[in-house]
Amino acid sequence: MREDGSSHMGSHMKTTIEIADPLMKEVRTLAADRGQTLREVVETALRKLIEENRRRRRTFRLADRSVGGKGLQSGLSYDDWSTILDLSYGDRA
Repeated sequence: MREDGSSHMGSHMKTTIEIADPLMKEVRTLAADRGQTLREVVETALRKLIEENRRRRRTFRLADRSVGGKGLQSGLSYDDWSTILDLSYGDRA
């Protein structure tokens, strides 16, 4: 396994995609400057994009929608959700 997560051996899918000429020219220049193949540059870029997308999904945070209180009422504990839910829903439960 290589440092970038790929392997020299393994299966590869051959596919055809259309890339705008100006972008393709830049990618070929980049590959030449780096001493890499076009495939290596494209695969590296795709891996980075996929990893960036994974990081975004993992770092989801629920927005704080609290309303100016000072935490739980006295006598309640964050470990006692059943009591908190009972108080929250009252007769509607």
